[in-house]
Amino acid sequence: MQAEDMEVPIINNLNDNGDRQRPKGKDVFKDPQKESESSMESPNLEFEYGDTDTLTAELSELYSYTEEPEFALNRDYFEEDFRSHARGRRWIELTVEEQRAYVMRLLDALEVTDRDKRLKVARAILYLAQGVFDECDTEVDVLHWSRHNVFLLYDMGIFTALLELLSMEIDNNQACSSAVRKPAISLADSTELRVLLSIMYLMVETIRVQTEDDRPEWRAAREAFKNELGAPLYNGEPFALLLFTMVTKFCSMNAPHFPMKKVLLLLWKTILFTLGGFEELQEMKVRGRERLNLPPLPEDSIKVVRAMRAASPPASAMELIEQQQQQKRGRRSRRPLVKQDSLDTYNERDPFKNDDARDEEEDPEDTDSGIEGEVDPLDRDVIIQPPPPPPPLRPPTERVNFPKGLPWAPKVREKDIEHFLETSRNKFIGFTLGNDIETLVGLPRPIHESVKTLKQHKYVSIAEVQIKREEELQQCPLTLGEEEVEETPTEMLYLGMLPNLSQYVIALLKLLLAAAPTSKAKTDSINILADVLPEEMPITVLQSMKLGIDVNRHKEIIVKAISALLLLLLKHFKLNHVYQFEIVSQHLVFANCIPLILKFFNQNIMSYISAKNSICVLDFPHCVVHEMPELTAESLEAGDSNQFCWRNLFSCINLLRILNKLTKWKHSRTMMLVVFKSAPILKRALKVKQAMMQLYVLKLLKIQTKYLGRQWRKSNMKTMSAIYQKVRHRLNDDWAYGNDIDARPWDFQAEECALRESIEKFNSRRYDKNKNGDFTPVDNCLQSVLGQRVELPEDFHYSYEMWLEREVFSQPIQWEGLLQNP
Repeated sequence: MQAEDMEVPIINNLNDNGDRQRPKGKDVFKDPQKESESSMESPNLEFEYGDTDTLTAELSELYSYTEEPEFALNRDYFEEDFRSHARGRRWIELTVEEQRAYVMRLLDALEVTDRDKRLKVARAILYLAQGVFDECDTEVDVLHWSRHNVFLLYDMGIFTALLELLSMEIDNNQACSSAVRKPAISLADSTELRVLLSIMYLMVETIRVQTEDDRPEWRAAREAFKNELGAPLYNGEPFALLLFTMVTKFCSMNAPHFPMKKVLLLLWKTILFTLGGFEELQEMKVRGRERLNLPPLPEDSIKVVRAMRAASPPASAMELIEQQQQQKRGRRSRRPLVKQDSLDTYNERDPFKNDDARDEEEDPEDTDSGIEGEVDPLDRDVIIQPPPPPPPLRPPTERVNFPKGLPWAPKVREKDIEHFLETSRNKFIGFTLGNDIETLVGLPRPIHESVKTLKQHKYVSIAEVQIKREEELQQCPLTLGEEEVEETPTEMLYLGMLPNLSQYVIALLKLLLAAAPTSKAKTDSINILADVLPEEMPITVLQSMKLGIDVNRHKEIIVKAISALLLLLLKHFKLNHVYQFEIVSQHLVFANCIPLILKFFNQNIMSYISAKNSICVLDFPHCVVHEMPELTAESLEAGDSNQFCWRNLFSCINLLRILNKLTKWKHSRTMMLVVFKSAPILKRALKVKQAMMQLYVLKLLKIQTKYLGRQWRKSNMKTMSAIYQKVRHRLNDDWAYGNDIDARPWDFQAEECALRESIEKFNSRRYDKNKNGDFTPVDNCLQSVLGQRVELPEDFHYSYEMWLEREVFSQPIQWEGLLQNP
């Protein structure tokens, strides 16, 4: 039986997501026409990656559509109180001094003991932060007054007052216990928290965004607020730690009423504001290299990625079947064959591609060389079709558009040069010189030229310098003395997170799993819909559709916030100190982050990126300025006219970048990608025609290519070509050949344990309070030891007798044990 006859039934066993399934009856291909239409080449996506979406989009995502009636409630409470103060005038007509006086009055009213009165005042403050929309005619006016009011609120000290109220709500055990007992939690259970978090989010996001017409006092306020949020001013820890505590409390089921979407959005924006976004990271990296006297970066990675163009995606299953039938006809008539337009930009004809295709059918020995037993047809790229009709004559210069050069400068690590010289010396001389990369005696001239080329492209990263410095500090603690650690916002955040780091990471991944579209609802999973479900469930079809869109949108926003937050933490910690990055990475890997991200991508990714889970007329600030049109089922189904959903594409790129960070230079984690059969999943993600997303998919495919076997590489030459063209080259990396598979056993546990040992040594040396315990003198005098002051908690003397009974009197003392040798 020939290969093409065997492949068709395998394709019949694929569902819409490309997963294998058993055929159910005859109706395997339900709608071939629809299938082939969906597999047509997708258009280029005009998407520009950045720290965040537009300010309007970021503000609108704070509110769920279920919260829409609360806009009018905020306005009513404000106007009820403001009418008695302003005597017929509007807020925008007051002078700044009069506005300050009114805000001071609201601040005093926040301190009342009556919970309902406090909530009314908080709603009035929220209305101010939302831009007094009832007095505005356009969305631009709303944003203008929102900005003005937010800086005024910050200047009057509202944020600190809100923080105290938020701490009270978090510690409100009565609300927590009643929420735990409730069978179904709705919006009403988190009203106070939602109002407080909304005001804080509006303040953080509005002050964070810089505009050209900012006043000098606003710029000063921005810097002050940024330092305030990043410094350990709130109970001795940064503000972000309070939000992390909310996340862990929610995930441990102790506070199921917490509005998690708002918490995550505020946490993400706080980290983004205090630590800096991707462009600030690039500037910090440049400054860090200058400080360490390292050569400048070969290029600005942000600019290179933005200049990249997307490539054509691989073929779909239906296209494969059609083209295999054409291939049979083409072989019978022995016409000259050409390959399909490749993933790269060349579009040239390759006469040798046909031989590869025939070899694949005629060489039975090659079929068992891959790790995966059979090659997924979705993963097959060798497609042969009859030549198209001859194109009209064109000038020869337009025939092929060759790129001017590769986008990235090649890099080589010092370790790679050492390995190359070691191999060369063993081959030509018969012995090695260890880590010496200068001595070339006895080596032939071509090796000299190779070493010269490698040294020209040698790249030393900040992480390598940090690791080397850490080794020196571990070896000579007394000679080198104390390390001076700069108190940066990243350093203070890490110090605060360190004791409960694993809990924070696990909680974030639990939420990501619950919000992922591929996750199935389970009875024991976390309920992340507490702040989107209304008190009364929908009764009409239209209400159900609206709630369905709202729930999907809610989940997408949670994925967006978590993916951006994790990526920012990894990047900032890596720049601050590589071992801080490694401990977060290891917690993510041990918490199954790698299979979780692969599970996320194991869906119809084109559908996810083009999802229409938004209702434009209900988005803030549109909904508070314009008249609300009548919603119909048709208008809800149509959605917006955007080509793609910004937040979903942003989330996908972030998750791919996280996966890259976790697996880069980690052999055991790369093998996890192979074991979890990530290649077909990642290849389907190449269908999204967006250059940045394709780049990170190709990077992940590149690191595992050598382990996928010769058959996979032969079948995916277009993908190999795209990797060559778009991904940075490491000059002596044999990613395309796989020569060292047998030489490198896969010992996941040993690699991770060695890394964990280095991390623990770093944390112990840098953060342990009892530093240099081996070198501190021991006090053997009984009187001085008993005379030392021991810090005890304030309430200790109340329970002192119970403590004595429990810890001293009721504990039998083994006196004989003191006489025995330890």
